[in-house]
Amino acid sequence: MRFSSGIVAVDAHAAGEPGRVIIGGVLDVPGATMFEKMQAFAARHDEIRLRMLREPRGYPAANCNLVLPPTDPRAAAGYIIMEQVEYPPMSGTNTICVATVLIETGMVPVREPVTDFLLESPAGLVAIRADVVDGKARRITFENVPSFVFALDAPVEVPGLGTVRVDVAYGGMIYAIADAAALGLRLTPDEARDLVRVGEMVKAATREQLPCAHPENPEIVGPTIALLSGPPSGPHADLRNTVVVSTGELDWDRPSTWTGALDRSPCGTGTCARMATLHARGLLPLGRDFRHEGILGTVFTGRLIRETTVGARPAVVPTIGGTAWITGFATYVLDPEDPFPAGFTVGDIWGAGTAGGATPRAVVSSD
Repeated sequence: MRFSSGIVAVDAHAAGEPGRVIIGGVLDVPGATMFEKMQAFAARHDEIRLRMLREPRGYPAANCNLVLPPTDPRAAAGYIIMEQVEYPPMSGTNTICVATVLIETGMVPVREPVTDFLLESPAGLVAIRADVVDGKARRITFENVPSFVFALDAPVEVPGLGTVRVDVAYGGMIYAIADAAALGLRLTPDEARDLVRVGEMVKAATREQLPCAHPENPEIVGPTIALLSGPPSGPHADLRNTVVVSTGELDWDRPSTWTGALDRSPCGTGTCARMATLHARGLLPLGRDFRHEGILGTVFTGRLIRETTVGARPAVVPTIGGTAWITGFATYVLDPEDPFPAGFTVGDIWGAGTAGGATPRAVVSSD
């Protein structure tokens, strides 16, 4: 065999959202923190992200994680998160997938019925509590980094939509949050194309008119992602949402190029951001379960456990509970004669803006 760059990965999904976890074949990168390691990896090895997320090994809704040695000795492992256009500081579904893979492959010591450990994300330490039965992680509950609000009911002028009222909040990523019904949407799978288009429009306009940065890490800027919120489909949930993850750049002169994919899960960091806005409005007290439904009808359960501050901003510390399932084990290789070492995109599923293999940005902050 003459294959090179063998990458060992475990494929998984959390409530429907895929989260590939690389556990071997990629060396550590320098950095005093996991955020610095993420930056170093993005600068030196971004071709791995492209190879794992683009075709033929990936697809628009794919995510990937890289398990690395932690920089904080309290953590059992560190990890960085890779998406189509950015390296997010934090992701709930990916955290649930990483924790599940570490437990079910024996990479961390496992105790039944409950296994507790810390993971180091680029956003900070994340406490994991796993309910484990017969070696299976039946449920992962993680304590997220503090979540907080930048703006509530802010008017944003969106070309083609008019004035849209938007909340901007941080739950591990910075979200632009809008009411789906006010935009004529019902949050059903058959609306997926419209949800993506509208979500991308709202996010882009909010980013232009309400730019913001994390008060303790100015390199985390946004909003980089949109959440559309509405009533639940039944009594099993408190609210329903879908999150639009960008897969390419927006060109306002070419609406057909707007590309994105819906988060298949209820979205962990989006749920944290949404809980922060509800708490700021006095609608969600500490200690109450918040059941958040996604586009597939799956549910994450969140809870606000205490108040704190981030910089000068009031903040809350949330937990999120959900389940992931391993779907496969693979070694991904690169033939030295492969004409697409960084993968490719085609406009039928990626949108016209990325047809021909245009490279997405691999940044945490942008201009």
